[in-house]
Amino acid sequence: MKDFIIVGSGLAGISFAETAFINDKTFTVVSDASHNSSQVAAGIYNPVILKRFSLPQDSKVHLEYMKPFYKNIEERLKIKFDFAMPVYRKFASIEELNNWFEAADKPALEPFLSTQIIHKKYDGLPSPFGFGEVLHTGYVDTNVLIDGYLGYLRDSGNFLEDTFGYSDLILHDDHVKYKDIKARHIIFAEGFGLHANPYFGYLPLDGTKGELLIIKAPQLQLDVAINAGVFILPMGDNIYKVGATYEWDDKTAKPTGAGKAELVEKLNEVVTCDYEIVKHLAGIRPTTKDRKSLIGTHHMHKNVHLLNGLGTRGVMLGPAMAKLLYESIENSTPIQRDINLNRFKL
Repeated sequence: MKDFIIVGSGLAGISFAETAFINDKTFTVVSDASHNSSQVAAGIYNPVILKRFSLPQDSKVHLEYMKPFYKNIEERLKIKFDFAMPVYRKFASIEELNNWFEAADKPALEPFLSTQIIHKKYDGLPSPFGFGEVLHTGYVDTNVLIDGYLGYLRDSGNFLEDTFGYSDLILHDDHVKYKDIKARHIIFAEGFGLHANPYFGYLPLDGTKGELLIIKAPQLQLDVAINAGVFILPMGDNIYKVGATYEWDDKTAKPTGAGKAELVEKLNEVVTCDYEIVKHLAGIRPTTKDRKSLIGTHHMHKNVHLLNGLGTRGVMLGPAMAKLLYESIENSTPIQRDINLNRFKL
């Protein structure tokens, strides 16, 4: 008998699988990757919400836990996906610059906002008011992470490539069974696919569609990520990710003309150089109205659990939320109310 069946192979599923591995637990991941928004995520980790100059609850703790968590995966699987990289906020006015200094004076934000204004010149990126540097930032190449981890799961015999059939799940008092796999617990980490889940489908997971562009821009020569209405993330070889849009009504993972037009318009307000659009991607982020994660145990079935709602900050939240859920299951450690799925009632 396994310890866990994990449904989903995005950032949430991988984070729980790695947490189980760290704790010498056995598991099988079941996934067909059909709801995998992680693969179209930007992957930028930044503890500060720059639009509001706010620090999400426990983001410093999440950041400190995330770094060694990913480093252990890199070393074990001999892959590289976590890249430290400064994030530069491009100032559009003196007012924005003054707001930056005001925010940097706040004790919670002071460790993350440099007060040294940067006036580095980048071809094709006018910046008359300079940049503010956000500290302790970087990005996770989610495609490398997911592909590498799925390879490890396949090689170790811990992966079942399957569209999960809820009718094939049989619950017992002390274990669950899915097809020929028995486990003490099952973890649902399906992202937006939660809506089809008969155990947790009542939860208010809204889902926010996001679209990205992959562009080639040889003139830019950026060595940092730029935040300026859109983000511009250098991926090497003159390739950049540009994003992202936020759409609450369209729940399809198909790129749209409107999304592309919005990104091109915002990008053209930031850069003056030529660029080529190489790809246009879209995905549904698993988000909630209160912008908090959804983790915990089913109110009737003690061996059925949920890890979801990581939203736009999945790279930072995944490892920490997986740890909290694991400790709740194995050590009966309470999950705080603001992220506990039980804050929503049937």
